[in-house]
Amino acid sequence: MLQPPVEPRQFTSWTFTERARRAGLLPSLGSIGDPYDNAVAEAFWGRMQTELLDRRRWRTRVELANAIFEYIEGFYNRRRRHSALEWMSPVQFETIDRPSGLISSPTCP
Repeated sequence: MLQPPVEPRQFTSWTFTERARRAGLLPSLGSIGDPYDNAVAEAFWGRMQTELLDRRRWRTRVELANAIFEYIEGFYNRRRRHSALEWMSPVQFETIDRPSGLISSPTCP
């Protein structure tokens, strides 16, 4: 038997919101029908799938977790060039001298 899709109300329930708040988190709820709402996250996961996950088999969850950590912290956030950052790595982009008052990170569409 096919199960119906998960309804949005399950993610925006009072219980979910309260648990997130107690954990010090603020749930991010996007607008309905906004095609760009999840685009940045989807692009990131797609990139990681192509650049890391699909390239080999992982023997253990710990091995995979370590590889994901190294990909994000060692490569993606520090050395990988990003088109939104004028083809610089995040580290390079953050070290550029800018006139005061300019935002140092890109904005989403």
